[in-house]
Formats: sequence, C-alpha cells, structure tokens
Amino acid sequence: MDNQERTSQDTRHEAGTEHTRGRYDTIAPLYDLMEWPVEQWLYRSWRRELWKEIEGPEVLEIGVGTGKNIPYYPDDVHVTAIDLSPGMLKRARRVARSHPEKNVTLRERDAQALDLPADTFDDVVATFVFCSVPNPVQGLRETLRVVRPGGRLHLLEHMRATTPWLARFMDVLDNPFHWLTGVHIARETAENVQRAGWTVDDVTALSRADVFRRIEAHKPERDPGERKPLESAISNSHQAIHV
Repeated sequence: MDNQERTSQDTRHEAGTEHTRGRYDTIAPLYDLMEWPVEQWLYRSWRRELWKEIEGPEVLEIGVGTGKNIPYYPDDVHVTAIDLSPGMLKRARRVARSHPEKNVTLRERDAQALDLPADTFDDVVATFVFCSVPNPVQGLRETLRVVRPGGRLHLLEHMRATTPWLARFMDVLDNPFHWLTGVHIARETAENVQRAGWTVDDVTALSRADVFRRIEAHKPERDPGERKPLESAISNSHQAIHV
C-alpha cells in the first residue's frame, strides 16, 4: 500500500469513527429501550455467564456503552471501561454510581487507538462491540497490545452465519443495516481476531443459526507463527438460549 492509499484509508476510518460516535451519541437516550427485548431474552444471560469467568485482576472492557455489564463485574477485579461515545458514557456513569461495590474506572477512548500502556491488562472483554468498530482488526490489534502475554480476550458477538443461504442473506442486508443502525451484521469476527494476532482458543455458537457466538482467545507468549488453525477452535455444540 503506497502513502496515498494509506492516507485515503486513514481518512475513511476517521470519518467512520466520527460517524459511529455521533450515531451512538444520538441514540444513547433510547439505547436501552431499543435493545430491551433482545437484552431480556438473550444478552443478559450471556453477559452474566461470561463475567463469571473473568479473573483479572486488571480488566479492560471495550465498549461499555450504557453500562449493561457493570452489575456483573466481579467484586475482586478492577475494570477500566471505555467507550467512544460521551452520551453512552454518561449513562454508564449512572449505573456505576448505583453499584458502588464495583471497582470501575470509566474513560472516553477509541478502541482503534486506546492511548493505554502496553502489557497492562489480564483480560479484555467486549460484548457486541466489534460489529460497529469501523476498523475491527485495528481495534483488536490494540487490545492485543495492551494485554499482558498470556492474557485473555472474551467476546460476545453477532456475526456472519456459517449456513450458506443465511450468510448470503446477511451479506445483502449488511450495508443497509449498517446505514440504519451503525452495526455490521456480516462480519467474520473470529477470523478478524486471528488476523489481529490473537490465538483463538474457542468459538462457541450461542444459537442454532450460529449468528451469535462467544469467542475466547489469548495473547501468545511464543512466536505467533505457531498459532493453531482457527478451525480447531470452533465448537460444534450450541449453548442453550436462556430466557
């Protein structure tokens, strides 16, 4: 890639970042209401189960949003929780104040340029975030940079299905859906995690259509060229949907 192409790409990513920030600032007052059905039906139980396994002691949450994960933070860890949107963070601060037992620091940060020191965190968590980060691989590289060697990445994501007909349908809808909501529905996030340099340990389908998945990965302590193939990390089992 020459300098002109790189500059053009950087400009697009910067514009995408500002667009994403503005969109989430706009919808922040209604965000919890908009997501209430799927939050109650699906997301809440998945969040709870994920956070039960976080050991820390230093944890980074990417995309804290309105603070839906804060009630599930373990009491014995310190969470640095970031978000791109000041409007979303305003609501997350209210949740944090209502849970004084949680040790949380809220900061406005861009996942693609974290402005945090390298090798700082033991765990990185993001729930339904990298579907909206303009440059997801860059964001995942930043999470890799700030986690300690051997540190872990825990993701809940909705992404492109592996069922061929459904995947094609999602491809068609991806651009209009992103235009309306700011969210991509056809990203291959497990592959993006590996492209960013993480070692993917497990990819578990959370629904029969495998649109929702949980991804577990770790930062290699050895030569990243020794990473195992992604296919070996994919689980064929489906976790039950909790209502």
